[in-house]
Amino acid sequence: MPLVDAGGLLTAARARGGAVAAFNVITLEHVEAVLEGAGRAGAPVILQISENAVRYRRDDPLPLARAATAAAEAADAPAALHLDHVRDPELLRRAAEAGCSSVMVDAAHLPYRDNLAACAAAARWARANGLWIEAELGVVGGKAGEPPPDPHHPAARTDPEAARAFTAASGVDALAVAIGSRHAMTNRAAALDHRLLVRLAARVPVPLVLHGSSGVPEDELVAAVRGGITKVNIGTALNVALTAGVRAALADDPEVVDPRRWLAGGRSAMAATAARLAALVHHPPTATAGGAATTPDG
Repeated sequence: MPLVDAGGLLTAARARGGAVAAFNVITLEHVEAVLEGAGRAGAPVILQISENAVRYRRDDPLPLARAATAAAEAADAPAALHLDHVRDPELLRRAAEAGCSSVMVDAAHLPYRDNLAACAAAARWARANGLWIEAELGVVGGKAGEPPPDPHHPAARTDPEAARAFTAASGVDALAVAIGSRHAMTNRAAALDHRLLVRLAARVPVPLVLHGSSGVPEDELVAAVRGGITKVNIGTALNVALTAGVRAALADDPEVVDPRRWLAGGRSAMAATAARLAALVHHPPTATAGGAATTPDG
């Protein structure tokens, strides 16, 4: 089906108390795997192309974006296209051309006033062009080789009152918050501050976003969605699955040279990961009286 609007997906997810899984894609295999997984899960997804992925694709967002658009048209599950972690203003303004319905402005590394100014300007531009803008407040480290900060240091956490004021002043449509996750984690050991999340959800009127979700255990992800997270960003988990699948295929047949034969296993592994995580956040399990979890039908 044609690409859908990311804002509509997030608004609907928030209304029903669930979330949308947003997967960072780098290759066509990523795109195909995410869409296959979404179809299996019966869940909508957001395909995310980051500024780093654009740089890898020789500074042009269009080839991957147009491939994603074509793949989504042939898919069963609703999918939106999002431009992620954008610092370059010129790239930001190519979002609509690329078919994106939302953009994440990456300015949280700047001082508060500069972050606010950058996001407010982006929000004004986005509103005039029919796009949603996501911002970030707090420190979710580990991006692009940055040394990871301590995600549990008070200075790294998003303050609820600052988040309320930032959202109101900037006019952004979604806010990524720092509650204990970190980008690029290959082990699932992040511990989230759920009490802080409850306070943030009570103060911030727009959908909340969790970055660095690949490092968050599944029970923590479920609790985060139940606590108010509406968009769950996932990237490294796909890459872990892809790499493991490729390594296994090459180990099984060291003489193979046809990339289709070793990429297929990686794509299948990513599809399984995408299906599991998309279903998990779309219909987060509920706790029974005995403490076990049950998953709603659908």
